[in-house]
Amino acid sequence: MATIQLTLPDDLAKKATEAGLLSADAIQEMLREQLLRRAGESLREIRSRVPREDMTPEIEEEIAEAVQAYRVERRARRVG
Repeated sequence: MATIQLTLPDDLAKKATEAGLLSADAIQEMLREQLLRRAGESLREIRSRVPREDMTPEIEEEIAEAVQAYRVERRARRVG
């Protein structure tokens, strides 16, 4: 497991600590959420660059499956 050190403004560190956002679990969850969000954004960007006539049903299905997997994982994290 990696260890990281952050330098934050005092007021931000205090507020984040009070909100429970600087615990290892909270940081892990925020990082996972951001990685998934960025993956979704990347898929949307790729989709927007593919000419509509080149968007085959297979590609559409792959995109839909990736989006669905993202949503399932995000919901699972919220529940668990």
